[in-house]
Amino acid sequence: MIANLQNTPSPSLHPDRPPQLDVVEMTKRFGRFTALDNVSMTLKPGTVHALLGENGAGKSTLVKCIMGFYQPTTGQVLINQQQRVIKSPKDAHTHGIGMVYQHFTSVSAMTVAENLVLARYDSRNLIINWRKEFEQLQAFIASSPFQIDLDVPVEQLAAGQKQKLEILKQLYLKSRILILDEPTSVLTPIEADEVLGLLRSEVVKEKLSVLLITHKFREVQAFADEVTILRKGQLAGQGDVKDLSVEAMAQMMLGEMRSQPAVARSETRSPQETLTDLTNTPVKNPPVLLLKGVCGDRDNGMQAINAVDLAVHAQEIVGIAGVSGNGQKELVEILAGQRSLSAGSIKVNGEAYGATRAEMFRHQVYALPEEPLRNACVPHMSVAENMALRTFDQPPQAKWRWLLNFKAIRQMSQRLVETFSVKTPSVETPVSHLSGGNVQRTVLARELSSPSVKLLIAANPCFGLDFAAVAFIHSAIVEARNRGVAVLLVSEDLDELLALCDRIIVISEGKFVYESDIAAVDLGLIGQRMAGQG
Repeated sequence: MIANLQNTPSPSLHPDRPPQLDVVEMTKRFGRFTALDNVSMTLKPGTVHALLGENGAGKSTLVKCIMGFYQPTTGQVLINQQQRVIKSPKDAHTHGIGMVYQHFTSVSAMTVAENLVLARYDSRNLIINWRKEFEQLQAFIASSPFQIDLDVPVEQLAAGQKQKLEILKQLYLKSRILILDEPTSVLTPIEADEVLGLLRSEVVKEKLSVLLITHKFREVQAFADEVTILRKGQLAGQGDVKDLSVEAMAQMMLGEMRSQPAVARSETRSPQETLTDLTNTPVKNPPVLLLKGVCGDRDNGMQAINAVDLAVHAQEIVGIAGVSGNGQKELVEILAGQRSLSAGSIKVNGEAYGATRAEMFRHQVYALPEEPLRNACVPHMSVAENMALRTFDQPPQAKWRWLLNFKAIRQMSQRLVETFSVKTPSVETPVSHLSGGNVQRTVLARELSSPSVKLLIAANPCFGLDFAAVAFIHSAIVEARNRGVAVLLVSEDLDELLALCDRIIVISEGKFVYESDIAAVDLGLIGQRMAGQG
């Protein structure tokens, strides 16, 4: 019988080794949606266990249940074969579990030493003896796998050093099990190998166990002992890394490989696939969107986009697939005028394009950005006002470009609400009061209502939406393609791209590393390229 000792500290079977962590038949539901379905996994002491899966596969839900952010609907967490109820990250810390998150959590204006002290859960001591603290920190750094100057402000550290500090904070808290969430997503390959290599040396010494969330098969093969692969919330496969090829792991992660071209699946078409086949393959005219050698930087100055070339033609959906953080966000922001181009050129309809509001209006460029409530709407403004953001200074909604005709704005928005089935109490309702699907429908109505749309840029347009909203948005995108719009669809949902696109491109570390017409797509190769292989 498994003992339930709740939140008393976990005794180790071998005091000098990290404990064993078991996840047993864990399920997590959010209403009617099942994010995690009966998943079991074991992290053995002194090993690196990789957790693989596409975005939305359930990886984050699993680790949030382990860390106490979520309570599982069913299932258990065992530490050294004893059931534990973990209700918060502090409870997880009690059992020796710490997590290093994908985004840095240190305070930039504070020094390394100050951040290490700040990381402690014990805040009862309001007076800090800095002389004593500094001596202890120096001894800790001297014995740690990472060497960082304690006096340096975090804002002066390079990305690799910042990631080392995030790990050091957990080691300083004496965590024996480290959960690493995409720890190399902002690192160069050299920095990534250094960080994971040093952690691997601590694991080999049996000082740590590591649960590594990653999309990169190279990292799994180089640093992990075992792997668990999730797909759509379910367990897709497990095993020793040495017994699994990249091709086998890619097949588990992406599902059954298709041996025949996608357009030959007419016998078992889904509704989305039927929409994709509504028109014949378009004849290639001069491209509506043309990128040559385009480069762009992240907020921290590191390169995000590395000399990419791209052409999108009328009556074509070009999909960009890739793991989050590989430059697609920055590319969309450049095209939408939210980020500056650092090198290269962009042309729309054969003319130089700088993504100004005037140029977007002249060339009829429209966008469905990611997180529309934050990136495409003014939350406190009404549905009508948000629908008018594109055209508020154009007749009949305005006279002389500055005198607004609110009656015309309301009439226009009411027509769009009906056409695009936006569920809202009225057009005067603040857009922030709407559900996520209806916020996206509001933006979709604004961006696609013009009959003269030439270029549509959509970024993860269906993220977090229910089935009905997804089907509606997919049909609207395909309908736009069918009437001659050039569509650039950036999505982390590979199934979405395979269902909608005429051509697919994979981005990895800021470069385009694979391109294929949808009829000749190789899913195994896509999986490898998305994971940084080849």
